[in-house]
Amino acid sequence: MANVYDFTVKDRAGNEVSLKDYEGKVLLIVNTATGCGFTPHYDPLEAMYKDLRDEGLEILDFPCNQFANQAPGTEEEIHQFCTLKFGTEFPQFAKIEVNGENAEPLFVYLATEKPFQGFGKGLKNAALKKFTDLNNRKFGELAYIKWNFTKFLVDRAGNVVARFEPTADMADVRKAVEELIKTSEG
Repeated sequence: MANVYDFTVKDRAGNEVSLKDYEGKVLLIVNTATGCGFTPHYDPLEAMYKDLRDEGLEILDFPCNQFANQAPGTEEEIHQFCTLKFGTEFPQFAKIEVNGENAEPLFVYLATEKPFQGFGKGLKNAALKKFTDLNNRKFGELAYIKWNFTKFLVDRAGNVVARFEPTADMADVRKAVEELIKTSEG
């Protein structure tokens, strides 16, 4: 049975990185963008990383420009933005596509393991769904990820255990991460 350790991705410099390098860690895998309304998620992500990395958390950041062109820069420009504005220290990988024929296989796998279940209730979430449906129509059945800052939680054995849409409260994301770290300590 496949898990995230079966995948290889590219780092910012284009070098191949096996996710097997993260075996035994709790992973939060995120597609990001620097010009999105959810870009402030970098603050709680970085706080979580600083607080929990010694307990086995790794946050893997994959910039993506497929949602309203909100990550137009080069890998280096995106990295500089994130480190200067948000002080991010967690690993940032090469810019990828998460939808369509060229979607990063890792994200196809993640979304297949934990499919989209909606943005939640409320007018703001309904408006986001309408906008994302319009934006992602061009991908048809290959629209795996609905928007920037979709987060996948992976246990220490490489299994996808949760998906958090960008509308999820970051306090709830952190609570789930902390619980997984606590219940999976060796």
